[in-house]
Amino acid sequence: MKTIALRFADTFAPEIGTIAAHCELIDKYGYVWYGKLGTAVSNKVIKEIIDSEEPRILLIHSGKQGRYWAYVNWIQHETPEKKYIPKYYRDISEKFKTWFKVIRIEQAPSNVLSHCKVASSNRPLTEVSKSSMSPYFIIEVGKGDE
Repeated sequence: MKTIALRFADTFAPEIGTIAAHCELIDKYGYVWYGKLGTAVSNKVIKEIIDSEEPRILLIHSGKQGRYWAYVNWIQHETPEKKYIPKYYRDISEKFKTWFKVIRIEQAPSNVLSHCKVASSNRPLTEVSKSSMSPYFIIEVGKGDE
């Protein structure tokens, strides 16, 4: 399965943290928009994710052990309605270039990175993520390694 891995930090998140802030809106509305700063994800990659059997992205907490699968049912470049975006980044929402409509977030196994390969190099995500400053990676997740 091809998807993307995104790094995140709690730098601007409320005290409860990024994941909990997103889960609060999922509990309230049934979904939340998760924004990606920087370069937009290409339409080709978006289509590959959405067309997969179980569309999801991997969220990696920078500098910490948190790994999460965010299950998505839509991805877009346009800024969504702000009430479905966590409050802490509504005012800067125009800076985000890709938006993921997340319907569920689950903790991923602690060794999930070792089961993912970066598509461009075919190297393990564990290895590449340590030496790269890239905020996201296009990855292949091995069958049964989720």
